[in-house]
Amino acid sequence: QAISCKGQHSISYTLSRNQTVVVEYTHDKDTDMFQVGRSTESPIDFVVTDTISGSQNNDETQITQSTISRFACRIVCDRSPPYTARIFAAGFDSSKNIFLGEKAAKWKNPDGHMDGLTTNGVLVMHPKGGFTEESKPGVWREISVCGDVYTLRETRSAQQRGKLVENETNVLQDGSLIDLCGATLLWRTADGLFHTPTQKHIEALRQEINAARPQCPVGLNTLAFPSINRKDVVEEKQPWAYLSCGHVHGYHNWGHRSDTEANERECPMCRTIGPYVPLWLGCEAGFYVDAGPPTHAFTPCGHVCSEKSAKYWSQIPLPHGTHAFHAACPFCATQLSGEHNCIKLIFQGPID
Repeated sequence: QAISCKGQHSISYTLSRNQTVVVEYTHDKDTDMFQVGRSTESPIDFVVTDTISGSQNNDETQITQSTISRFACRIVCDRSPPYTARIFAAGFDSSKNIFLGEKAAKWKNPDGHMDGLTTNGVLVMHPKGGFTEESKPGVWREISVCGDVYTLRETRSAQQRGKLVENETNVLQDGSLIDLCGATLLWRTADGLFHTPTQKHIEALRQEINAARPQCPVGLNTLAFPSINRKDVVEEKQPWAYLSCGHVHGYHNWGHRSDTEANERECPMCRTIGPYVPLWLGCEAGFYVDAGPPTHAFTPCGHVCSEKSAKYWSQIPLPHGTHAFHAACPFCATQLSGEHNCIKLIFQGPID
């Protein structure tokens, strides 16, 4: 009856072909529930599609290969201050039910209530020190359907759950990362965003760096970061950089070191060999941990942001596939490489 009742939320735990435990949920006037997943049905408030590395989105590959659950997770927020937000694995579908099939990891807790994990899991990482310039990466955990915190399974969809972490909670903090196996979400609080640089501030930093008239040390032409809304077309004045040493130049076509490696180039300033890419100002303000000037570039994509933001993201291990982790550029999701995943840029000022 609970399953067929349209106004009633319930979670069904299928234990075997002939045994299912149904847990009924009641309405709560003190909280609001928001759901995240790739389904476009009305119960999903935030439709999330796979993050394609380097942001080359192709609709066909996304639809056929997505590992993000249609009803991936739910976030329950208190209506009264301090508006605490808690995350739970799995979301209620259009008939207000959550079904955990036979193969999903599930169990009965000592106090008698049922709990379980979704196929690919919902992982959460709370950074140490919030989302500030002092932040350090935290430890990735898995969140259960009832919101308990567990250590990670051996692989993403293993049948055996991790260990219960009793001293940690499912409360989201400013800067918490939520991984849905195909996309990673950054949770920012209203208070946290209040202290974050704005789009206007990033634009002012861009104008400031351009006003200093950085020059190509070889061609002596003035370089300029293109405006934020021109972020896909490489412009004539665009700064380029050698990512092994950080020397900033204008575009030139010499210095190729090998026919096989198209992007192995020799820097004319210091003769270091490495990738040579156009630089782009990272334009999503929510990823910045401070309001510092854009001095560092991620390798190998060439997105530029403040030193502390670059160093923070370059040490965050983001889940990749079923059991790998690697750092990625927050602006385009490209896997980072090089000695420190980012490089300090060396600009040449105007000769005059």
